[in-house]
Amino acid sequence: MLKGKCKMNDLIVFNPLYKNKDIAECFALYTEVVDGKLENSSKFVSLLIKLAEKYNLYDNLFNSLLTYLLINNENSFTLALERKKTIAANLKEIVMNDFKIIFKMFNTDFSVLPLAQQNLITGFTPSKPFINIELFEVSKTLQDNLTACNDVESFYNVLENFFLTYGVGKFGLNKAFRYENEQISPIIHIGNGRLDQLIGYESQKEKLTQNTEAFLAGKKANNVLLYGDSGTGKSSSIKALLNEYYKDGLRMIEVYKHQFINLPSIIQELQSRNYKFVLFMDDLSFEEFEIEYKYLKAVIEGGLEKKPDNILIYATSNRRHLVKQTWGDRQDQDEVNVNDAKQEKTSLSSRFGVKILFMHPDRQNYLDIVDGLAEQYGLMMERNELHQKALTWEIRHGGFSGRTAKQFINAMLGK
Repeated sequence: MLKGKCKMNDLIVFNPLYKNKDIAECFALYTEVVDGKLENSSKFVSLLIKLAEKYNLYDNLFNSLLTYLLINNENSFTLALERKKTIAANLKEIVMNDFKIIFKMFNTDFSVLPLAQQNLITGFTPSKPFINIELFEVSKTLQDNLTACNDVESFYNVLENFFLTYGVGKFGLNKAFRYENEQISPIIHIGNGRLDQLIGYESQKEKLTQNTEAFLAGKKANNVLLYGDSGTGKSSSIKALLNEYYKDGLRMIEVYKHQFINLPSIIQELQSRNYKFVLFMDDLSFEEFEIEYKYLKAVIEGGLEKKPDNILIYATSNRRHLVKQTWGDRQDQDEVNVNDAKQEKTSLSSRFGVKILFMHPDRQNYLDIVDGLAEQYGLMMERNELHQKALTWEIRHGGFSGRTAKQFINAMLGK
C-alpha cells in the first residue's frame, strides 16, 4: 500500500484540479496505484512520461505535474492573490483543507512500484530542451519549495507568496500571446532582445519607455504608433519592452487586422486581470477597400464601452496615417464633402496619442550600428575592412538600415 492516499473529489476551491482528458486518465491510474492495484502501474508510468514531454515536467514527475496544475488553476483564491487582495478567513480555511489533500499527494510514496519505474518517475530528465528557460526556472523553484515543505501551513505560505508575485494561469508566467482559434494562447519561443541592444534611435526609445513606464505605474498613458522607414527597429523596439518590463507586470498580445472584429472579446478577457497589456499590431496599414480599421477606431476611442486602464495599443507601420491615401482623394468628384473623406482616412492615426518617427540612418549611423552589432556578437574583424564590406553589402541589400546591418553581421558570422 502506498502512503499518501487522498480523495480528489473532496477538493473545493481547487476543484477541478484538471480538465484535460490525458491528465484525468493519469489521476485515475494514480488512484489505482495508491489503492495498491499495481496491474496498471506500467500504464501509469508510461502516461506520466508522455505528460512530461507535453508539459515540460522534470525530476519527480508527479510533483511536477501537480505544480503545473496549481500554477494554472484560476479560482477565487489564486485570482484574489493576483489582484493583491487579502484572503478572507473563511476562504483560507477551505483552501487549507484543499492543500491538506494536495500536500498529501506531494508526499506520495511510490516505493512499492518496481524499482526501475520508481527511479524513472522520481528522477526524470527530459529529452527535449526547455524553450522558455525563464518560465522553467520559476516553475522549478516553486516545485522544489513545495517539495521541501514539512507541513500544510508552509505549503500554503509558499503558494500564497507565489501567486502574489506572479499571478496565476497563462498570464502569470508567460510574456507574449497571440489570438488564435478564438482564444488567447501563449507564445513560448520569443526573442531575448533588450532596448540597450538596439543601437541608435535614442530619442525614439526614450519616448517609448517613458510612455510604457507611466502605463505600468498606473499613470495616464497613450496608445503608441511607431511609423517610418522599413528595417529601422520599430517592431524590435516594442518587442524589447517585454524583456525590460515583464517583471513589472507587462504582457503583450499580438493581434492581426483580420482579428479586429474580435477585439471586444479580447479586451473583455484582459480587463479583469492584474497585469498591464499591450495589444501589439505589427506592420499596420489598410487599403481603401479594407474596413477593419473601423473596428479599431471604435475600440480605441469612439465606442460606448470605455477601454480599460490596463490595456494600450502599440502599432507599427510604414504609413503615418495607416489608411492608404491617393491624389484622387483630393479631387474626388463623387464625394460632396472632400474634407470629410480625408478626415475619415486620417482619423485612425489621430487616435494614437504618441507617434514616433523612425527614419533610415545616414552612412555614419549605419556604420555605428554595424560596429555595435559586431561587438555584441563577437565578430572579430579589422574596422576598416568591416566598414568596407558593410558598405558593399548595403548597396545590394536595400540601403542603410538596422535590418541591413544585422543581415550583414549574420552573413559575416556564417563564414
